[in-house]
Amino acid sequence: MFRDTGQQLQAASSVIERFRTKRALIGVIGLGYVGLPLCIAAANSGLNVLGFDIDPAKPKMLAQCRSYLCHIPSDVIESAVATERFRATADFSRLSEPDALIICVPTPLTAHLEPDLSFVVKTAEEIARHLRPDQIVVLESTTYPGTTDEVLRPILETSGLKCGRDFHVAFSPEREDPGNASFATSSIPKVIGADTSEALEIARAIYSNFISAVVTVSSTRIAEAVKLTENIFRAVNIALVNELKMVYEPMGVDVWEVVDAAKTKPFGFMPFYPGPGLGGHCIPIDPFYLTWKAREYGVATRFIELAGQINSGMPQHVANKLAIALDTHQRKGLNGSRILIIGIAYKKNVDDMRESPALRLMELIEARGAIIEYYDPLVPKIPPTREHAGLTGRKTELWTASLASRYDAVLIVTDHDCVDYRAIVEHASLIVDTRNACRRAGLKSPKIVLA
Repeated sequence: MFRDTGQQLQAASSVIERFRTKRALIGVIGLGYVGLPLCIAAANSGLNVLGFDIDPAKPKMLAQCRSYLCHIPSDVIESAVATERFRATADFSRLSEPDALIICVPTPLTAHLEPDLSFVVKTAEEIARHLRPDQIVVLESTTYPGTTDEVLRPILETSGLKCGRDFHVAFSPEREDPGNASFATSSIPKVIGADTSEALEIARAIYSNFISAVVTVSSTRIAEAVKLTENIFRAVNIALVNELKMVYEPMGVDVWEVVDAAKTKPFGFMPFYPGPGLGGHCIPIDPFYLTWKAREYGVATRFIELAGQINSGMPQHVANKLAIALDTHQRKGLNGSRILIIGIAYKKNVDDMRESPALRLMELIEARGAIIEYYDPLVPKIPPTREHAGLTGRKTELWTASLASRYDAVLIVTDHDCVDYRAIVEHASLIVDTRNACRRAGLKSPKIVLA
């Protein structure tokens, strides 16, 4: 029997009240870099949280109060578990228990740079098998405008329930920045979009419990576009400063000094810095979600695609700079030289290897005959990756103060704060620094070459 509008509003009000009084249960699907911090923040606010993950090892580690992410200490897990409000499971038959299901699964690209929504689709299909009336499903995974309405909702409706009548959907883009001590899940404003007022108010009631500021927008498509716009903005500006670096180099102009001076302007400028290429699950991938969707409407994304070409070409530029530096400072070619890479995670102070430019750099340099080893205290062993399978299983060198002395050159790719750059500068014959890490540590030497 169908519910009339009055019954629908009454049911929505009841769900909202359950979240406001913290009597509701939240389910978070995907306990990785996005889902796990979300669980902790919600549990610490007084909400009951049930985390789901297809990897049974994760719920087991969490039950033992052990963290598997380096930027989340185990004592943080222990505090959340001690509240008895946070539990985790690999049993997806329990998806009917939570009042809200928040999807935090990966959205990578295929080998042809097209959106791979397989994780979202499989998750939605699993939810549909257990969906019950009055649940809300919130997608947080980054994707193109229209995914919630065109992909998620139809799959959920195979349950026989009708969206907007029996259950609700919303989109709220994740904004995690692992390793950033200045911003945590609860302090980053949360954008929420839904296609009905009931869904929007339920989503607002959920996130308002543990997020300092909630920003509502008029639809799921707007919310989906917000996330893409944020990351494309960053990708394009990084591409710009990477190109400026290559333009300024032959002029003898230091782009890092230029940017540091330019950022003193109190308006009209935002600092971005060059690097060895883009990494992580968002910045190198998200622009392609929009370029793919734009083709459906016959719209070209030339500016975005150009930025992608510049950023993806940076590992080759760094490899060439390394070869020139060896030739200039060591009178050696890259072929046969021993190179130590410092830092192979995609960004500082995290153990995340997704899309790391260090992997591409290792392949490029080894293809030119060099012998590559690496030191990264946060990545003891290179995990399996689809694009760089040949590097799987390689292990970090053990740190000693004189480690750098064993190599013809040291290549700084990721500037972890825990690295002793002073020891590197003291013992290395040559340092090629893609992050300006040495000078930021107050170290100067003719052995340091910026790349």
